Amino acid sequence: MAEQVPKSVLFVCLGNICPSPIAEAVLRKLVTEQKLSDHWRIESAATSTYEIGNPPDYRGQSCMKNHDIPMNHTAQQVTKENFATFDYILCMDECNLRDLNRKSNQIKNCKAKIELLGSYDPQNQLIIEDPYYGNESDFETVYQHCVSCCRAFLEKAC
Repeated sequence: MAEQVPKSVLFVCLGNICPSPIAEAVLRKLVTEQKLSDHWRIESAATSTYEIGNPPDYRGQSCMKNHDIPMNHTAQQVTKENFATFDYILCMDECNLRDLNRKSNQIKNCKAKIELLGSYDPQNQLIIEDPYYGNESDFETVYQHCVSCCRAFLEKAC
């Protein structure tokens, strides 16, 4: 039997400390529950350099702890290699999408499908709002949105 090549997804937001590490942790938990961990490479990154090296926002970590979802991440920036090595680059809003499309145009061998994570939302809520300037309930909203989008994404991608 031929060995299955893992699929790969990179979640992206502005700073890589709020919605993208939440989406990364959510999808990791979903693939773990479905015993698909060996078939997926899941990471997250930032379009900016603002937060590189920092852990996820404490409110996001608290939210994930409330849902028993492990989150172990350090903010990093999207690299040129990411466009050539990931199957999917899923971002949170139009600003991220613009930045990623602009960067991908400079890459000769871009194989990544660049989309809004919200394009998988069953309720057609395309934008996953950055909760950075919000409160705990905004992080919970982002978590719930990521869960529904990641479930739908996983169904389509598998």
